[in-house]
Amino acid sequence: MKKLIPLITLLFLFSCNNHAQTNPKQEAVKTAKPIEVPLEDGKAKAYFASGCFWCVEAVYESVKGVDEVINGYSGGHTKNPTYESSNTGTTGHAEAVEVIYDPNVVSFETLVDVYFASQNPAQVNGQGPDRGSQYRSIIFYQNENQKSIIESKKTVLSKKLDITIAAEVYPFQKFWIAEDYHQDYEKLHPNNPYIRNVSIPRLNKFKAKMPEVLKENH
Repeated sequence: MKKLIPLITLLFLFSCNNHAQTNPKQEAVKTAKPIEVPLEDGKAKAYFASGCFWCVEAVYESVKGVDEVINGYSGGHTKNPTYESSNTGTTGHAEAVEVIYDPNVVSFETLVDVYFASQNPAQVNGQGPDRGSQYRSIIFYQNENQKSIIESKKTVLSKKLDITIAAEVYPFQKFWIAEDYHQDYEKLHPNNPYIRNVSIPRLNKFKAKMPEVLKENH
């Protein structure tokens, strides 16, 4: 019986994760009209989900033209998601980042290139050791031009690597800021085992691929 309990729990979680991505409320999120975030003091915002947000935050903060990266949740059908609720896989949300950048220094197109260069584009529902719908890959678009850029890059990359690109493409709706302890996590916890063994190696792998976009101190 003890052996059956973990199996039943696993099946239940899988069912919840799958349901979160296929229920009518979640489908409405995928087909909604995108919301465009206006420039603020000349700075634009872009939104990406690609596994653990601690890793993605560190990647984008290394890029020239990026002023700040905020960790949070997006892509789901519930209000006020938390780390605990999103981890159940039932809210529809994925761990995501808000990238605040200067469009005169770095383009949205380059940020999409950074996205694909910093992940395993074929991995479904996760990156590296992080698995589940809350870790799935999503690129959010705010207008048709951004959507076209994303779809074009997905097509080119799919043909180049001869793989199916796992990243979903969602209209941007809402970004929920994560709890304070998730912000600047790699900077504040450089000796954390996850940071040392997962986040930093992922960052270094990206830096080797796109050294031309890095800030001087990186």
